[in-house]
Amino acid sequence: MINTVSIQGIKGSFHHIVAKTYFGDAVVIDECLSFDTLVDNLLNKKSDVAVMAIENSIAGSILPNYALIDKYNLHIIGEHYLDIQHNLMALPGQTISDIKEVHSHPMALLQCKKFFKNYPNIKLVEDKDTAETAQRISENNLKGIAAIASKTAADIFGLDILAESIQTIKENQTRFVIVKTKNSVLDESEINKASLRFELDHKRGSLASVLNVLSDCRMNLTKIQSLPIIEKPWQYSFFVNVTFTDYENYKKARTILEIMAKEFKVLGEYKNGKL
Repeated sequence: MINTVSIQGIKGSFHHIVAKTYFGDAVVIDECLSFDTLVDNLLNKKSDVAVMAIENSIAGSILPNYALIDKYNLHIIGEHYLDIQHNLMALPGQTISDIKEVHSHPMALLQCKKFFKNYPNIKLVEDKDTAETAQRISENNLKGIAAIASKTAADIFGLDILAESIQTIKENQTRFVIVKTKNSVLDESEINKASLRFELDHKRGSLASVLNVLSDCRMNLTKIQSLPIIEKPWQYSFFVNVTFTDYENYKKARTILEIMAKEFKVLGEYKNGKL
């Protein structure tokens, strides 16, 4: 049974929205100001499970989180795709003309940069977290300062939304993974996606051979990401996501890759969150 969920950020953040959507309102939220703290709390059993952003449709992969999952042998037990809508918010009664500075996470500021070209007098200030900025504006009654955050953050901290969906690219999704210290106990009939990690020899065609195995076993490769191996200069580990309709085909591919690849690891077997 899931009782406590660790998230990066505070209530009102996009991680918070995912935790509540995935697990329901009854769970206790463990707020962490960094992904390192999130992993520590999971390993120390302060929480039962954690929510981690892993990639964004605009910005791409969040490589440090791949490394954390690998280093601490975490298991992906599920995933959730969230439509990211950035909203400009400030204390009640203010308008955009009253705003002198906008504070938010660097990625949020980057994704909304085009909107602020129409407001050259507004200074953009990088901050640690979207929701935390909204909280600070509310608690300190900061006039003339706005935040970019979710509608949930505006509701929690009593801020007015001055402009909705100000991100430049309107189709903006982030993939979040649900991680535990132990593997999932899903029935094989429910599993149709897997995350794998492996290393390969520096030989011509080694990666092509792996891709051929996946194709021959009817795996759909939805993601491939390389990451440097810190202890081995100029060598890389590969992280792949595959989807499938027949678990037996996946088991066949997994068995072959265990033989072909070095340091082969299953990071998770779970339900495809994007159907």
